[in-house]
Order: sequence, then structure tokens, then C-alpha cells
Amino acid sequence: MDDLLADFLTETNESLAELDIALVTLERTPDDAETLSGIFRLVHTIKGTCGFLGLPRLERVAHAGENVLGKLRDRTLAVTPAIVSLVLAAIDRIKAIVAALAATGAEPPGDDSELINALNATAASEPPPAKPAAPAAARPSEAAVIPSKPAPAAAPPAAREPAPSAPPPAAPMAGTPAPAAEPLSPPPAETPDAPSAASGTAPASAPQAAQTIRVTVDVLEDLMTLVSELVLTRNQLLQLARTQENSPFTVPLQRLSHITSDLQEGVMKTRMQPIGNAWNKLPRLVRDLSHEMGKKIQLTMLGADTELDRQVLEMIKDPLTHMVRNSGDHGLETPAERRAAGKPESGAIVLNAFHEGGHIILEISDDGRGLSVDRIRAKALANGLATEAELAAMTEGQVQRFIFRPGFSTATTVTAVSGRGVGMDVVKTNIEKIGGTIDLKSTPGQGTMFTVKIPLTLAIVSALIVEASRERFAIPQISVVELVRARRDGAAADGESVIERINDTPVLRLRNRLLPLVSLTELLELGAAQTDDTAAHIVVAQVGQYLMGIIVDRVFDTEEIVVKPVAPILRNVTMFSGNTILGDGSVIMILDPNGIARGTGVGAGSESRLMQSARVDTQSSADKTAMLLFHAGGSQRMAVPLGLVARLEDIPRESIELSCGSPVTQYRGKLMPLIAIDGSGAQDRPTQPLLVFADGERIMGLMVDEIIDVVEDRLDIELAGARPGLLGSAVIGGQATDVLDTGYWLTLAWEDWFRNVPRRGATIGQKHVLMVDDSDFFRQLMVPTLGAAGFRVTAVGSAAEALRLRDAGTRFDAIISDIEMPGMDGLAFARAVRAGGAWADLPMIALTAHADDQHVEAGRDAGFTDYVAKFERDAVAASLRANLAQLVPA
Repeated sequence: MDDLLADFLTETNESLAELDIALVTLERTPDDAETLSGIFRLVHTIKGTCGFLGLPRLERVAHAGENVLGKLRDRTLAVTPAIVSLVLAAIDRIKAIVAALAATGAEPPGDDSELINALNATAASEPPPAKPAAPAAARPSEAAVIPSKPAPAAAPPAAREPAPSAPPPAAPMAGTPAPAAEPLSPPPAETPDAPSAASGTAPASAPQAAQTIRVTVDVLEDLMTLVSELVLTRNQLLQLARTQENSPFTVPLQRLSHITSDLQEGVMKTRMQPIGNAWNKLPRLVRDLSHEMGKKIQLTMLGADTELDRQVLEMIKDPLTHMVRNSGDHGLETPAERRAAGKPESGAIVLNAFHEGGHIILEISDDGRGLSVDRIRAKALANGLATEAELAAMTEGQVQRFIFRPGFSTATTVTAVSGRGVGMDVVKTNIEKIGGTIDLKSTPGQGTMFTVKIPLTLAIVSALIVEASRERFAIPQISVVELVRARRDGAAADGESVIERINDTPVLRLRNRLLPLVSLTELLELGAAQTDDTAAHIVVAQVGQYLMGIIVDRVFDTEEIVVKPVAPILRNVTMFSGNTILGDGSVIMILDPNGIARGTGVGAGSESRLMQSARVDTQSSADKTAMLLFHAGGSQRMAVPLGLVARLEDIPRESIELSCGSPVTQYRGKLMPLIAIDGSGAQDRPTQPLLVFADGERIMGLMVDEIIDVVEDRLDIELAGARPGLLGSAVIGGQATDVLDTGYWLTLAWEDWFRNVPRRGATIGQKHVLMVDDSDFFRQLMVPTLGAAGFRVTAVGSAAEALRLRDAGTRFDAIISDIEMPGMDGLAFARAVRAGGAWADLPMIALTAHADDQHVEAGRDAGFTDYVAKFERDAVAASLRANLAQLVPA
């Protein structure tokens, strides 16, 4: 009986999760017979099993609920919000009894007579004639919900007779019932005759049940631990093999390494679950919130099949729920307020999940009132969180991040749901515990978007190994942006970075941005540094939307490490997130950059203290640029802006395959095309150095001969490129160096990455051009490209930053701007420029992926002089020449 009860509890919990969503779907589409039949079957199954196991209280509640569902199925009762609410109350009661049953092994005492009487009375009553028509008349058309892709069942899958436990494909919304699109048909892997909504499947029609097996989480965790130990042993063996030349173990060790990697990937897949499993309670939550607040809310869930580690999934459920509740309560306006603002009555909450660069990106957005920057400023000033001068120097985004401070709230009234900002410090802390980050963008009157970046797994991660005072540490690669070598003594030669001090805070001036620094040796009180006092290695780490620099003595290689929990004696030290064993058997601590930032005050506070010295983060062709130096095509010395390079890799030669006659490699779950420069990538070496370029979903590896160094120098191209693939030659680090035309090589890998346009030979004098684009990758690409065409370029990441340059009196000869940007888009920016000021008469060139007549007309109406397809890079230079030539007097 114990085994039967355990199976019953597991299956019932899965059925209850389905019932929540299915009932909300039924409220939205009351004529959906398949969904109604599925709900009836699930409740009937629960009731029947209760009788078999001798659970009378549970059976009575389920039986009463089944009576109402039977009347609905027979059409003797019409589906109304009141009846759905009553059935949901019965489901909630069943959940409470099941939870107590799981905890104690016996049904808890309790009186359900009031609920049962209400259900029986509803089942016995005759429906009023006007009931069916009322909901239909009240349904607003805009309340239809965009269905999400069905998510697979929670791992491990259940081997049971009812339907698989996947959430239904529809992402229901709360509010009055509304007509919606036809139900989606199930994916091919599902039972062919399964209902499309969250209905169960008849026991006889579940052939897929035999293909699954129930495995306890403990078994999977033990298996993961064994694989982790195997990975550590593999790393130790590989390190031993590197010290011996021509070892007979080299080849079998490489084979063992590949098998271990495959086994590790396979075991990781058993831990992976679709993020839809964390979303399955949200439709019910939003539905109840809608009724409670008197709002109409449309919930859309995208990317529900995006998978991540079970442990990570469990830790993001509560933060995700909190953000959705806040969006519905304080983010979205009432229907009357939305009508007055010219918006549809139904507010929208959108959840989106997708993979990006080995991480999971979660976006939680609404189209509500947005965050009031003025109210946040006033609250921050009243609470003493910042001075008026510091607030005046902050951007809107930095002011909005005050909502992550403990206890911070701008809500004027207290409701059952916390105001936006209350509890957001807990959300931020919980996300940072798993090595994630959270950021937000909000526009008053238009809405708010929270962006959460979290690792795929917490078990095995890629980390950078560093040293401070002869002690080694690991820094998770997810936090590392770049590495910089700087002088400590201030006596830097041309092209070198220098550590400065502002208000007793060590800082690094990195590409016209002040970076706060933290010495790892001083922070951990390790004693004196063991390296040259005149130079320092700085690990630039991302902490939320801020950057900080960690000063270390030495930097080693990156390594895949197995994360072990922190020992109890060290759990109060927030700078550590775990420990690991390296290939040589030594145990080292894993640093947590978020904990370091909290412990040292680096972040929002330091940003405001340094703001007076760095008002706008700009990138200019006149500034020093971090350049990656490498050899390709024999001894040829080349350079590429470091900001364009996503990663440096050294892959085994045997991992290179051929696809359609072109070299590719499997990289982070995708096929990555490989391009060789002038014969680079000869077959006489065991590994192949790669420069990995990535922008969105596209990724490409450039095969080179040898990676030399990273230097900072002015990118002043003196000789134009004489052959395709090169922008020209420049003196970098004291030597003549060919500068790569990155865009040319990207098009060889992906024809649609850019459309290559033949280069024009003519250039004009040093005209100063302002470039506005929110894509850091595109800015990094265009600054050297336009610089090689003879322009001096300053690039900023938003229209707001550009307008601050105008207000500061900075002068330019022309402006090129992206159209689609967060916050103020390109059209609004053009109208602001044309409204008056020093830039009102400048040529303005629009960059966009949409160059049809309708978009061109809109751009010209806003004030743009010309309209150029965004990826025609040389066409941008040609348009600049043409428009600037018209300004020259005849």
C-alpha cells in the first residue's frame, strides 16, 4: 500500500497541475468539449483511486466536483466564471488534503460539508436561460491569449494510464471568459487521439506510457555525482598527459575525454526540464488576480519548451511568480485607466524564455504604466539612498534599479499583492544565488521588462582560474567579460592602461568608462601580492548591469569544474559560491562576483560616486581600443577589435567535421561553421585555435594559426585594404598589423549575416559622425569600418545618451541611428533632434532591417535625411559621403 500511495500522490499532483490550467482554459473557451471531457476524466480518476485506497474525505470532495463537471459535460449546466471558481475551490481543497496526506501518510481531519453542499446545489440547479449568453456578450475580443508551445511533463515522466502530464498548449488569461483561437493539436510524439487542451487521455489510448519509467531524483543526483567525479579524474589524467611528450596514453585519453563528455551531456539531459514546468501555475494565478483586481489580463507564454537544470528550475519558481504578480497588480492599469491612455482594455503580460550563449534568458514584460522615475528619485532621496547631485548624474536606468534595494517601494496603497519593488531585493538575491543576473528596462506609460540571465546548470560550469598571493581561485565564466593588464604606478607607456584613484577608490579608465576595482588579495586578507608591483591583471566581471574589475596576480586557463557546496564553516563568507577540485588534485574556492560586489559596495553606489567623471559611456574611433592580436596565414600578424570576439577556443582537431563540403564543429549544442584565413588551420597540429564570433543566434569560428596577445591602442588605419577581408594596416603595439574586416568573414559563414557591397574607393576628410545603436556588437563592427573609410566616429548605445551629448555641447557633422531601440526609438530620436538645438540641421541617416516604402516614408516624416538597410555597411559610408558633400559650398 505504501508504494501504491506514493504512486497515487505523484500522479495526483501532476493531474492537479493540469486541472488548474485546463479549468482556466475552459473558462476562456466554454464550448471546448475536449477540454471539458479531459477535466472530467482526471477528476474521475482521482475519485476512483481514492475509493480503492480508502481515502473517504478526498473521495467525497472529488465526487462532488465530478457531479458538477458531469452536468457541464452533459450541457445541463453552462460554463460560467462562478461555476469555474467553485470547481477551482474544490481542486484547491483536494490539493490541501493531498499535501497533508503526503506529509503524514493519513488523511487530515476536516469539515468539507460547506464546499460539498455548494457543489451539490450547483449540480442540482437548473441553469437560467440567459446564463450562456451573458459571458459571450461580455467577452472582449482583445482578451484572446496567444497559446504557448506545450511543455513536456515534469521529469521524471510518469508511467501512468491517464494522459501525459504536459501542461496544456494554451496560455490562458484571466478576466472574463473570451473566445480564442482553435485549440492546438498535440505534437507528433503525443498520443494521436489525445485532446489538444489539458485533458487526460483514456487509459486505453496511452501507448506512450510503456516508453517511460519513473526514476527518483536521488538516483539521478547520485548518477550526476559519479559523472562529476569522472570529469575530475579525466581532467587529472589530461593534465598528466600534457607533461609527457609522445605518451602512448595520449590517443586513448582523448577518446576517454570524448566519451566522458558525451556521458556528462547525457546525464545532464536527465536533469533538464522544460521551463514550462515552472509556469504551469501562472495562468491560474493571473486568472485569480484578474478577478481580485477587476482587471482584464492577457498572459502569453513563449519558449515553454526551453530546458534548464531541475535545481535551477526550482530556485526560479518563486522569483518568477513574484514578478508576474507585481506586473498584474501594480504594473497593469485598470480597464478605465487603459481606455483613457488610448490602450486596449486588456493588459498584456508576456513571459519569454530562450537560450543565448550557454545561458537561459527570461523576459517578463508588461504593457502597463511603467516605473515612475520621478517618484523613485523622490523616495531614494527621502530614504537617504543618494544625494541630489548623485541622482542628477544618474541615468534613468540607474535610478530605476533602486527598486532592488531592501524595503524600497513607491506604491501609494497596500494591496494583498506587494507593490512593484517590495520584495524585489529578495528576487534579486535569489537569482544571484544561482549565479544569475537581473536587469530591467521601463518606459513610463509603455511598460516594464525584467530580463533574467541564469546558468543552464549548477553542477558543472566553465570557470577562469586565477591566482592571488599564491592561492588559486575560480571565477565562473558567465561573469567574466574580458581580461586587462594595467600599470599600478601610473607611469604607463603609450597604449597601456593605468590604475587610478578617485575618492580613494581604485578605478580603471576602460574605453572612456570608469571601472571600480577590487583587489582580491586585500579583500580576502591574503597578505602581500607575489608578483611585480608595477603591473596588475584585472578580471572585468559583469554584476547585473554594472561592470567591476577584480585585481589578481596571475591568470591561468579556463577549465570545466565540478561545483561542490561550500563547507558550513565558510557559508557566512558571501564571496564564495562553492569549491572544486582541479586537475592536479588541489581544492580551490569558487568566487561569486555578486557576493564580492555586495560585500565591497561596488555597484550602484560606486557608479553614482564615479558618475561625475564619466557621464556618458561612448565608444570613439579616436579612443584606444582593445585589440586581439593573432597570426594567420603563416607569419602574418593580424588584429581584430576584442569587443567583437565572443570567445577564444582551442578545439581538438578531431572535433572538426565536414558539412556540405565545409568545415564545422559542434559548439554548445549547435553546428558552428568554421572559416580559415589564408590557409590557417593546417592539419599538422592536434588542436585548432578559434576566434568565435556571435551575434544573436548566429555564430561562426575563424580558424587562425596562433593567438598572440591583447593590447589597447588607437585604431588608426593608415593604409586601405588592398584585398578582401582586410580593412587595411595600422601600427598596433609598435608593429605594422593588418586589421581584419570582420564583416567580410562573417558573410562567408552566413550569407544572410550581412549582404556584402563592393567597397568604394573615395573617402572624404575627417568628418565627425555620431552613431546611435543599442547593439554593442554592431557598434564594435561599424566604428573600425567607418574609421577605415575616413570618418571619425563616436558611438553610443541609446538615444538618451546621444541627447546628453547634444546638451553637453558636443558637435558632430552627421548622425546615423538605428530605428528599433529600447526606450526612445530612432523615429522619436529624429523628431527630438529636429525639434531644435545644435544638431537640428545635421544629416541624419536611418539604419534598419526594414527598408520597404512604408518604413522609408515613416523615417523621412520623422526627419531622417536618408534610409539605409542596416547590414549594407559600405552603403552607410556612401550615404554619409553623399549627404556631407551636399553641405560643402560650391
